[in-house]
Amino acid sequence: MPILSRPVLSETMSYPVLVADIGGTNARFGILTDAHADLKEFETAKTADFDGLEEAVGAKIFAKTGIMPRSAVLALAGPINGDEVPLTNCDWVIRPKELMESLNLNDVILVNDFEALALALPSLEDDDLQIIGSGKLTTSGTKIVVGPGTGLGAAGMVHADSMWVPVPGEGGHISLGPDTDDEFALWPHIEKEHGRISAEALLCGRGLVRLYRAVTAWKGAKAIYETPSEITSAALAGTDEHAVTSLNVFCRVLGRVAGDLAIIFMAKGGVYLAGGISQKIAGFLAQSEFREAFVAKAPHRHLMEEIGTAVIMHERPALKGLAAYARTPQRFGLELQGKRWRKNQ
Repeated sequence: MPILSRPVLSETMSYPVLVADIGGTNARFGILTDAHADLKEFETAKTADFDGLEEAVGAKIFAKTGIMPRSAVLALAGPINGDEVPLTNCDWVIRPKELMESLNLNDVILVNDFEALALALPSLEDDDLQIIGSGKLTTSGTKIVVGPGTGLGAAGMVHADSMWVPVPGEGGHISLGPDTDDEFALWPHIEKEHGRISAEALLCGRGLVRLYRAVTAWKGAKAIYETPSEITSAALAGTDEHAVTSLNVFCRVLGRVAGDLAIIFMAKGGVYLAGGISQKIAGFLAQSEFREAFVAKAPHRHLMEEIGTAVIMHERPALKGLAAYARTPQRFGLELQGKRWRKNQ
């Protein structure tokens, strides 16, 4: 029988620590000078404006401060596998070994973008959240973060052995089917993606557009909007009934998927909605069928009603999570196998 080795867990990093949340469109930066300091944040970089991370760091950080980081913790919107990490929706490729040389770093850690959001959950405050419906967000207990954006991300945060352990995954790719009478009528009009209808196929920017096209086809109307922003703006203003219907279905299905994840993990710590879409429609979500769909898990409705749900309104929650980890890495059971690079190792 093989002997299982202990996972590589969190260890202390050298300050100052560069933290960055790097997505397909934007890269957000901060520097933590020590464990007790406030995070010093910098201007957001548009990834399309720079050839790579090193150039963006030079323009947005080194041109603005004399603080030179010794370590870096980077959240990436892409799979982390090997010494070259391409981002999913832009041309940047993150090469940790080259990054250490060019930025004179001793230590680089790469994490998934939703791992970074999960790291933020234990330290979110009341002002960072908009509560949706009843239920409680507890200080302990498993937590879930779900974020419709360019795609649909999800991660868990489990409290175990006096540590918070982030659990990344690809929950956005679970299969999705109709549940209500209007959804059974709508579903035949939804365009499949990769031969199927997944949660991500509907619960993201392009998914909202797909829903809107399906709604107009179902109603025999002409689709006049082409972007998620146009659809959400029309729905929030109440100026287009098909946009309103589309956003209503979006919120209901989001509630159902969030509830599925919550009951799988028995997430009594709460479920948190992340991303710009969630923030933009937070008021609509509160009045929608989101919460009813979330709790409708018979025979366990009473359990679901106890679980709180909220939208994360903090502007840069991933940076908050990375900074929390950099301050007290021993508080988190972050698996670092294949995600950490150090000089002379």
